[in-house]
Amino acid sequence: MVAGLDSRPNLLDLKPTEFEHLIRRLFEAIGMKAWVTQSSKDEGVDAVATNEDPLIGGLCVIQAKRYSKIVGLEAVHALAGVMADKAAAKGIMVSTSWYGKASYDFAARTGRMELISGRELKSLLLEHLHLDVLIGLPKLPPGWGPRDIT
Repeated sequence: MVAGLDSRPNLLDLKPTEFEHLIRRLFEAIGMKAWVTQSSKDEGVDAVATNEDPLIGGLCVIQAKRYSKIVGLEAVHALAGVMADKAAAKGIMVSTSWYGKASYDFAARTGRMELISGRELKSLLLEHLHLDVLIGLPKLPPGWGPRDIT
């Protein structure tokens, strides 16, 4: 009931394209050049960003997952496949929800993949876009507190 009185945007209420554009704006605010891919036939890429630093830069493929449940390991594996196909220097999966240990372990083994959970996304949006948001998850993920979604 309190959430209904809150005027902050709920990320789960955004349309998929709105969420993808928000993620693009975030990466631009961080300092990268970014763009959203076409809605259909995106080949597993929601956005693309480039870092032009000659030492650590390169193409970065981004998957934006507006989920209310755990992001499965298969989605993380799919991102790795897209990274290989696109010869991307980095892959980033951004979600409104959370990941399991197997997903974090797999991402760490690739050495080129970053998984951003909902609570990290909430913090990044506040820091870089000065946007305070809600994430209307039906239940708290393991290890999260109420402040992580409100």
